[in-house]
Amino acid sequence: MKKTEILAILEHQPLFQSFTQKEFEVILKLSQIKTYPKDEFLFHESMPREALYVLLKGRLTILQGIGNEMVPKAMYQAGAVISEGILRHDHSPHKTSGQAATELKTLELTRKALEKLHQIYPEIYEKLQKNAYKTFAHSMMYVQSPQSTETLHKTRKEHDLLGERDVPDEVLYGIQTLRALENFPISRISINKIPTFIKSLAMVKKAAALANYDIGKLSDPPAKAIIQACDEIIDGNHHEAFVVDVFQGGAGTSTNMNANEVIANRALEILGHKRGEYQYCHPNNHVNLSQSTNDVYPTALRIALRFSLQNLTYAMKHLAKIFYIKSKEFKDVIKMGRTQLQDAVPMTLGQEFSAFSIMIKEDIERIKELDKLLKEINMGATAIGTGLNADPKYTEAVRKHLEMITGKRMTTAINLVEATQDAGAYVQVSGVLKRLATKLDKICNDLRLLSSGPRAGLHEINLPPVQPGSSIMPGKVNPVIPEVVNQVAFEVIGNDVTITLAAAAGQLQLNVMEPIIAWSLFKNISHLRQACIVLADRAVKDITANPDVTRHYVERSISLVTALLPQLGYELCSDIAKEALEKNKSIREIVLERKLMTEQEVDKALNPETMIR
Repeated sequence: MKKTEILAILEHQPLFQSFTQKEFEVILKLSQIKTYPKDEFLFHESMPREALYVLLKGRLTILQGIGNEMVPKAMYQAGAVISEGILRHDHSPHKTSGQAATELKTLELTRKALEKLHQIYPEIYEKLQKNAYKTFAHSMMYVQSPQSTETLHKTRKEHDLLGERDVPDEVLYGIQTLRALENFPISRISINKIPTFIKSLAMVKKAAALANYDIGKLSDPPAKAIIQACDEIIDGNHHEAFVVDVFQGGAGTSTNMNANEVIANRALEILGHKRGEYQYCHPNNHVNLSQSTNDVYPTALRIALRFSLQNLTYAMKHLAKIFYIKSKEFKDVIKMGRTQLQDAVPMTLGQEFSAFSIMIKEDIERIKELDKLLKEINMGATAIGTGLNADPKYTEAVRKHLEMITGKRMTTAINLVEATQDAGAYVQVSGVLKRLATKLDKICNDLRLLSSGPRAGLHEINLPPVQPGSSIMPGKVNPVIPEVVNQVAFEVIGNDVTITLAAAAGQLQLNVMEPIIAWSLFKNISHLRQACIVLADRAVKDITANPDVTRHYVERSISLVTALLPQLGYELCSDIAKEALEKNKSIREIVLERKLMTEQEVDKALNPETMIR
């Protein structure tokens, strides 16, 4: 592209308004001309701004969302300026992604080039910066969709270790949550998707405020406001302000600070102050007093797991009850038992379903046992378990308040250093959930086998038809409910690997991988709970038996010869079974043909009802 063509584009762009020829020469000297093939990305949503872009030729699509969720929002053409916020010292990352819609040619001033411009040619930089504030409105002339228009928000200034940022006035969270939003755009699943966890965090913060007030560490006005804010969160309010991603680095610090900031800002409102006026109620100095993420996060996690597991057991009890009801309904349905998918000995369909019920009931007991494991907390440990910055009286006070708030017994770990770094309890919880998933998987495999057919399978039971099964095969109905439960089981088993690796990844005095442990466990519990309910109410409850089919299989089974062992012995019975199979005859027919027993004797011995206890 010729220099004169580039200059013509720059001269028509308000960002370079009133630039002299000499100043344009400086810009061209410091900038790069780059070509992007179609579909290549110039920048990605939530990533830092690295350059100022002037589109010279081609078109740029602006996309919103990450991963597979990206949707086009606008199209920019040659002449547009993109990412002028880099000149306004806007430290926020890109709010969208930019992808070449055609082959695209750009002029780019990188962050490094802009810093050089600022140092060597400050007057040119200041002119660019001044024009940048006007550029956004003009750039809309090049947009082919109004959807890209940004909504301007009133903001408040907040600062932290890294500097000052503008935080939207309408949000309850603060600067550290804002940074977490920018740093962890991984799943776009916020922690507010786990309301039990949010409520548990508020319970911990409330207990801490009460304990600090009791021992004289927290004064009246902020203490009462913090407690009221926590109560509101426990009641289900303000959850939309818990926005950090479930995937996050920092051992849960972003989650803890999200809670601290929301509670502090709500407390400020209760006290009659504005959000961000932290001199009256501070996220760290007041809400996080005597605490660290390293004792708050695991304690809240354990409390939330106890509530969640309790809900899971309710669903399991429901499923076990439905299997039990069906076992009574099918108590007289004679069928063949099978081992290794081969005929074994007769049983009833009721016995088969009774076994399913007991399998689930056993795991209800295993899950109840987890409550004892999870009642141990490490509040008072602070950073690594040494209790730094926590009053000796605080640990017992916060434990008692937590018991009152949650209605659950709590014990403080004997060794807080161990408790702060050991994630073994989560591995055990995951193991029990994997055990349940494995059983559900096995049960659903059995239901699919038993219902296979209807003409060329076992067809011993009928699953209720809940939807058409094929887009091409008319009349086909598939076992979709057991299939979906199978898939939940696979997920839980896979997540167990994730939890195991995360638990093993702890180093020295802390395991920083608890966020992925937490998310995996909550997903497992939630999905298993729903799987139990769906399996019970959309499949098992309305299963019917095909007694004629099951009886036929029994009467034609070679394995009935097992009942003749006491009278005829193993070797003779093996020979009878072999002949029956080769001649496609029943055991009864072969025994009578050989005159080994009378008709009355063989009928009595081969009566399936007498083989079943």
